[in-house]
Amino acid sequence: MRVFVAGASGVIGRLLLPQLVHAGHEVFGMTRKEEQRPAIEQTGAKAILADVFDREQMVEVLTKIKPDVVIHQLTSLSQGSSAENARIRIEGTRNLVDAAKQAGVQKMIAQSISWAYEPGTTPATEETPLDIYAPMPRNTTINGVVALEEAVKEISEYVVLRYGTLYGPATWYDKAGATAEKVRNQEIKATDGVSSFVHVQDAANAAVLALGWSTGTYNIVDDEPAKGTEWLPVYADALLASRPEIESGSSPWERGASNSKAKHECGWKLEYPTWRTAFPKVLC
Repeated sequence: MRVFVAGASGVIGRLLLPQLVHAGHEVFGMTRKEEQRPAIEQTGAKAILADVFDREQMVEVLTKIKPDVVIHQLTSLSQGSSAENARIRIEGTRNLVDAAKQAGVQKMIAQSISWAYEPGTTPATEETPLDIYAPMPRNTTINGVVALEEAVKEISEYVVLRYGTLYGPATWYDKAGATAEKVRNQEIKATDGVSSFVHVQDAANAAVLALGWSTGTYNIVDDEPAKGTEWLPVYADALLASRPEIESGSSPWERGASNSKAKHECGWKLEYPTWRTAFPKVLC
């Protein structure tokens, strides 16, 4: 299969490429940065320098390659800007989908998020509505997610992967990451808000397996949604940091998500089933 990966140098993309190559696919990895070319090519993939915001360039690239599948792993997280990340979800996805349609792409797999659901008291399933009436600034993120998912559904076959909060190498939760630094400085308080995590390797594995999954939307999260009062002390201990302060309350949308659909319908298996045992292993 000819597989085009947009966002090939991201935290998921860099794990995804070698798995796709090892599986025997012809892989094309897209990046905007020339300095990322060697890392992409070392995986056995072909590096493609392109900017997803350049519509004509995307049409030219995909029409020339004519991939069977496009995997959309584009984000803009390095500066922590929700507006810029929403832009790539809205404008970038629009350009990528339009180019894919012109190139005759049959399937698209796209990265979304599992904390975009409306408020509730139990872990959200894929049938739970998105939080389209969320106030600002959360609404910026939700609008980006809705635009991305609706655009991707224009492809004849699609898989939307709603990832949990990523942890592991090169993520914000890595021991050298931004979240770890804030926890060491006791800038984050433990609340009753529920989160769902997923190790970045499990996220990449899901994207590879999704080549064979049926059209649909899937929560890609671990087995244990948890309150901040549960997971944050474990995370702090793994960092050898001071225990966080406890603060009562939470945002109504902090409910976590269920992975039942991906596990039971697709047979997805996690290498890291829960943050509880994984944090001490990956942060030591």
